[in-house]
Amino acid sequence: MTGTRAKRLTVYLGEGMKWQGMALYHALVLELKAAGLAGVTVVRGIEGYGKRKQLYASRLLELSADLPVLVEAVDSPEKINAVLPRVREMVQQGLITLADVEIISSAGTASNKENSPGPGRRA
Repeated sequence: MTGTRAKRLTVYLGEGMKWQGMALYHALVLELKAAGLAGVTVVRGIEGYGKRKQLYASRLLELSADLPVLVEAVDSPEKINAVLPRVREMVQQGLITLADVEIISSAGTASNKENSPGPGRRA
């Protein structure tokens, strides 16, 4: 199966990281939206550790103020590469990764709309 060539940008942060007074993950979402990326997802981790090996966990009896957060976007290599300098400027701590990916299915593509069951259609 042949898909569309794309690039995935993943930024690993601590939930408490800030950019100009707001949560860094939220600032990144706004920046990536302004840059016209197709979509962005923020995932809050339940447990993890980073470079300093300090364990952060979400437990009922233990409140952690800096749980791991992932900000992920998939788009064309050109769009990801264009926004990367700004992301690097904003992320002073944390980890930024890029990966080449192949988009096999996307909810917004014409081929999926033709093949997906809609009102009055059967799967």
